[in-house]
Amino acid sequence: MNTPAVDLKVIVLLHWMLSIWVITAWFLLNYAWANCTMLALGVWAVAQKDSVDAVVMFLFGMALTILTDSVQLGLNYPGDKATHEIQFSFSMAIISLLLKPVSCFCIYRTYRARGGSCSIGITVDWQNQQSYQSIDPASTQ
Repeated sequence: MNTPAVDLKVIVLLHWMLSIWVITAWFLLNYAWANCTMLALGVWAVAQKDSVDAVVMFLFGMALTILTDSVQLGLNYPGDKATHEIQFSFSMAIISLLLKPVSCFCIYRTYRARGGSCSIGITVDWQNQQSYQSIDPASTQ
């Protein structure tokens, strides 16, 4: 799969703009803290061009805000009698939530491009089976 690379600056700018539109009329303190922290991690990842840690923290922050945003949107639905400003802010929160998995994919590609690996550390050496030593005392006699 050969998808075009998206710069982290574009991701941070897009989510900053959407977060500002959400917070403008429909202010939730939890939503604001979670997304501003995620954006701060994004600024750190942009500033540290060679840091794998900054990108992985931004990736985990983005993934965590997917969970927290969905809970916040579910718990604080403004209802039918909301003003147009609140409906706009809620709509921007939904758009932001829908764009976050795409952003996570782009951030992951940046993580891989900066040298991050996704191995869990389990290796099996199938080629070197001659060095097998039995621990059964009956088989050594």
